Amino acid sequence: MNTKTIIAAIIGGVAAFLLGWLFYGMLLKDTMAGMMGSAQNVMKKDNEIIFWALILGNLVIGYLVAWIFSSWAGITTFAGGATAGAMMGFLFTFSYDMMMYATTNTMQLSGALFDIVISTVIWAVSSGLVGWWLGRSATT
Repeated sequence: MNTKTIIAAIIGGVAAFLLGWLFYGMLLKDTMAGMMGSAQNVMKKDNEIIFWALILGNLVIGYLVAWIFSSWAGITTFAGGATAGAMMGFLFTFSYDMMMYATTNTMQLSGALFDIVISTVIWAVSSGLVGWWLGRSATT
């Protein structure tokens, strides 16, 4: 692990956390609640959220993106990061949401499709920031 990748991972993880809070926790909370499936009490109340686990999950996905970009893909721009992040986010989320829709009662199909769109945007922006940092730190 090098410092450049670790900082990129933190930037990506923090961006994903904040964007998730903005979209899922604030702007679209009621919309998503209306698209839940028949399972009761799926979402935890704000005061029940286990923040250390939420933060850790975002930091790990930030590291995955930073590692892929710096070790394999050579992505060093915001646009390159956003494009690759949008594709990865779309594929990861589509796969996960379709399997969850198929096997659980946690979300309606409309909710799964809506989640794919939101997640793709979050992945694009946070991955764009990772790409930007990797390129920025390469030239300084």
